[in-house]
Amino acid sequence: MKMTAGTTFVFCILLLSAGPSFADDNDLPVPADEFVFCTVCHGVQLMGNSIMAAPRLSGMESWYVERQLQAFRKGWRGTHSTDLSGNEMQPMAESLSESQVATVAEFVNKTRSAPPPTTITGDAANGEVLYRSCSACHGANAQGNEVLGAPALTGLNDWYLVTQLENFRNGTRGGDSADTWGAQMAAAAVLLEDDQAVKDVVTFITGLTSNQTSN
Repeated sequence: MKMTAGTTFVFCILLLSAGPSFADDNDLPVPADEFVFCTVCHGVQLMGNSIMAAPRLSGMESWYVERQLQAFRKGWRGTHSTDLSGNEMQPMAESLSESQVATVAEFVNKTRSAPPPTTITGDAANGEVLYRSCSACHGANAQGNEVLGAPALTGLNDWYLVTQLENFRNGTRGGDSADTWGAQMAAAAVLLEDDQAVKDVVTFITGLTSNQTSN
């Protein structure tokens, strides 16, 4: 059963009640008590959980995690009435202090898990054409570019990419005038004309992830 926003909020308070504890850099980080509740939604080693609509976070750039937590804290993200999963995340992020945001971001970046399974089918060839405009910020191999504020897109759940592109397209995300990065992405997402175009570009990105994994 999906957790309510209130229940997940309580989990977040418990999560951050103690100081950080990380494994050695050469080992997989083992969630200590103060981080274990992240796995309630996002899965073991933050591998993602589609049933909870919680994406894979493993290895995500700490700067991007911090930026998104700040977006939730400020209400730029997770306050739209149709963003149900965002509605659950927003009050949790809002409760964090600046130091706690940095600590959570560091933990997320240190986690590792297997690449997510493919769940979306589209036309990868058409997706490659559509992705050309995306590559200006996110890179030819979707590796991301911190200078441009563009996160890596590889390693994310394909269903999550579809959801977020649709959110940008319909105004669920990126609509706050103070959210500069979100506004830029919303403007880029509207270039995808329909749901099929979204699936096609995500299928291409997923293929990039597979190629990197096999090399």
